[in-house]
Amino acid sequence: MEIITRIKKSARILLKGEPKKKQRAEIPAITKDEVAEIKQFFPREKFFILGHARSGTTLLMRLARLHPEVHCNYQAHFFTRKPLLKSLVDSTEIEEWLTRKSNRWNQGRDLSPLVLRAAADFILERDAAREGKRIVGDKSPSSTIHGAAVRDMRAIYPDAKLVYIVRDGRDVLISERFRNFVEDSKFLSAEDKRIIADLRADSPSFSDGRRSIFTESFIRRVAQGWVTNLQETDDEAQKLYGKNYFSLRYEDLLNNPFKEMSRLWKFLSVKTIHKSLEKKIQAEMTSNPDEEWQAKRDEGIASFLPKGQAGNWQRLFSAKDKSVFKEVAGEMLVKWKYEDLVGW
Repeated sequence: MEIITRIKKSARILLKGEPKKKQRAEIPAITKDEVAEIKQFFPREKFFILGHARSGTTLLMRLARLHPEVHCNYQAHFFTRKPLLKSLVDSTEIEEWLTRKSNRWNQGRDLSPLVLRAAADFILERDAAREGKRIVGDKSPSSTIHGAAVRDMRAIYPDAKLVYIVRDGRDVLISERFRNFVEDSKFLSAEDKRIIADLRADSPSFSDGRRSIFTESFIRRVAQGWVTNLQETDDEAQKLYGKNYFSLRYEDLLNNPFKEMSRLWKFLSVKTIHKSLEKKIQAEMTSNPDEEWQAKRDEGIASFLPKGQAGNWQRLFSAKDKSVFKEVAGEMLVKWKYEDLVGW
């Protein structure tokens, strides 16, 4: 019977070829030796800026690249939005090619992590080379992929530095709401559209907490996403990156921009920080491209909310808004020192 089974199997292979795997094996992490090898070709130091959407990642990017040694561009989304970087090799066909025994280039190991690293390194260093800078990073906000983004990053960039910016979730909530309003998002419900119409007709009643710009479901969804993002990203970053992890608050950046940027640049290992950079920072912070973009989309709605400021929630939250947000995210506000006690 065993001989007959083998004959049948051989016949099937002759007629149909080797049976295909249904699922790709886990993509291996890059090794220390492979990192050393690839840095011979792509030697620039790398960093990645993460943060929940509407948390100041764009401002931080714009300020970071003011330094003559640092270049930063945005939203490659290597690890933070699908399709991810690993999608380049995430198939059984690509796995078979990169692990094939007859492929003498792979030295018996899956080449996938090297392919991913080389692709990302080229994208980053191509830009940095044009700017003549030796440290290069990407900023990509992470609102749907949290701890997994840090784990995927670590698998390909264990030698990189990770920067995480946090903003008061109540102001994140407001900024996210107005962005959806201005864009006239396809996800707006009938109730959302009614709120927009009422806001246009009677904006004063929404400007002091008498009426709410939110639905309860929106507050719960965004607040929970904010909590999950902070919890998972910060936990994984501390565990996987240790001293190569740097976190800061958006509000501290607004209050002491040169101090916070000096801390960041030192973390990125720049050689010098000239005092002249303080004036460049001040000049850059007077610009708000996002505010200009929103004004072009919908001047009436956009003008209701001063962009980029801290503490807008104090004016706009209704008593019900505070109660719902506190229920979902009160403890996280205390953890990041936005409140002293849960009962704010």
